[in-house]
Amino acid sequence: MSYQVVLLPGDGIGPEVTNAAVQVMKTAAEVFNVALEFNEQLIGGCSYEKYQVPLTDETLQACYDSDAVFLGAVGGPKWESLPHQLKPEAALLKLRKALGLFTNIRPAKVYDALIDSSTMKKEVLHGTDFIVLRELTGGIYFGEPRGFDNERGWNTMEYSREEVERIGRMAFKMARERRRKVTSVDKANVLEVSQFWRNTIHEVHKEFTDVELNDMYVDNAAMQIVRNPKQFDVVLTSNLFGDILSDIAGMITGSLGMLPSASIGSKYSLYEPVHGSAPDIAGQGSANPLAAISSVALMFNYTFGIQKAADVIEKAIELALAKGLRTQDILSEGCKLVSTQEMTNAVIENINEIYHNQALGVFSL
Repeated sequence: MSYQVVLLPGDGIGPEVTNAAVQVMKTAAEVFNVALEFNEQLIGGCSYEKYQVPLTDETLQACYDSDAVFLGAVGGPKWESLPHQLKPEAALLKLRKALGLFTNIRPAKVYDALIDSSTMKKEVLHGTDFIVLRELTGGIYFGEPRGFDNERGWNTMEYSREEVERIGRMAFKMARERRRKVTSVDKANVLEVSQFWRNTIHEVHKEFTDVELNDMYVDNAAMQIVRNPKQFDVVLTSNLFGDILSDIAGMITGSLGMLPSASIGSKYSLYEPVHGSAPDIAGQGSANPLAAISSVALMFNYTFGIQKAADVIEKAIELALAKGLRTQDILSEGCKLVSTQEMTNAVIENINEIYHNQALGVFSL
């Protein structure tokens, strides 16, 4: 099989982690006999610097022509004073909407080797492995009217039945492949749009009676993620709530540098680490590439349909951490500090070793 991948390195540490991701993509593609073609484009602040817009029509067309898009990171203090529509982050909203990326998948898995990196107790974290499924193209980020003047500001939070139904079905299907439990997060006791969300999800649930459905208010969900994260399997929620909860989930894993994501639509898909552009460490070779590399695992799973490759990449990450290798953001006593490239090299070596041992029948996932 052959696939076209658009690379959008972006700003700050984006190019560094994208470079790491591409190295892993090439390694996994060779191991699993997949042909990849890459097309690199500008996005965010670097695009604004060259074209005076954060996302050009040419870049968007390249994404339309692709099988998958990989994005590094966008933004930085250099562009904070720009009008809203010209900020680097505006490119992300436009890209998500244009590609119809209505489902954002953010795994929150605690690696045993990193359990000491979190501020939470080991017994609370051990065994945590859930997914936040965030609706990505509706809700308050896209609702109209929106604006502000000297006296007030306003935004509109709305959802259509189609928008809620399609991500609801995605959540229940995903839960069928995991532990068959969906927690739908809303604020139905206060917001009419959340009551509509809850009613619609319960209608969709009638198609998936083999999956357990629980409702939870968003404030309680935030508390429960840090109180007892093991209770969750698939967390389904709206755009705004998902943005907040997925970052909370990221911190219980020890670092946002460990959190990957996949944004999936009916036709297109985009993969990106959740961390920001971190301009303060850009160019130092100290960025954590593991969220970007884990996002590559999601690409091999959801776009290329090679679950085994995804499993091998995740196992390679786990082995690198088990060997005590750490970038600065996850460094703990007794571990070895490594650079972005050294961590990437370790993961690549592990991929080749795992695949070789599997071929010999001495290792299984």
